[in-house]
Amino acid sequence: MRRVHGGVLRVAVAHARDAAPAECCGLLLGMDDTIVEAVPARNIADRPTRFEIDPKDHLDARRTARSRGLDVVGFYHSHPHSAASPSATDLAEAYYPDLVHLIVSLVTDPPDTRLFRPVGLTGQAGARNFVEEPFVTVRE
Repeated sequence: MRRVHGGVLRVAVAHARDAAPAECCGLLLGMDDTIVEAVPARNIADRPTRFEIDPKDHLDARRTARSRGLDVVGFYHSHPHSAASPSATDLAEAYYPDLVHLIVSLVTDPPDTRLFRPVGLTGQAGARNFVEEPFVTVRE
């Protein structure tokens, strides 16, 4: 079972609330099955109902992770007006088979946070499906 530090969820939820009604996005840093940090990124998508991580922010987060002995283990984004379930767009644009996706839904209070792993990636086509991954929240 994956472990997620409580600060990761606090950062992702705060970012989602600040960005609403648009979607927010960021990267998840950690090691193995533990996610220790959420790194907010700029959303450069041309619509508020999509997300696209700024390439500079993506590269900066990877450098930061490497310098601290961590890996980029996933991404997060928000669904301000829908459930914390992957959309068809999320599925089509999931290109990293080993990285998880944390989705924050603001439809409920408190916000719902769920973690997913893409499966069935085939080249440029994105994932065929997502599998929900259970996680436990741990103290930093």
